[in-house]
Amino acid sequence: MSDVLNRLAELLEQRKSADATTSYVAKLYAKGLDSILKKIGEEATETIIAAKDGQRDAIVYETADLWFHTLVMLAHQNIQPQEILDELARREGLSGIEEKNARPKD
Repeated sequence: MSDVLNRLAELLEQRKSADATTSYVAKLYAKGLDSILKKIGEEATETIIAAKDGQRDAIVYETADLWFHTLVMLAHQNIQPQEILDELARREGLSGIEEKNARPKD
């Protein structure tokens, strides 16, 4: 799985310098973080609707869109997918309640 994420991360990094008229991802970067976040929200909503409807193929398709746009956001913020995988690995075997209680309080 991390191979796919790493390849996508490399591609998304390359798209930062691509022409926004020929690259969808470059166009998202050019529009800025708010547009990227809006797209994530749209994809999250579509994923929820697909799951609620029990449409397996739609769930897979919409989740792929959601993950992709989340990767765009991470790249925009200069965060590598491996950082997320490392955090998930750190949480492995922890109670969700314990993990949440251990987070720094704002």
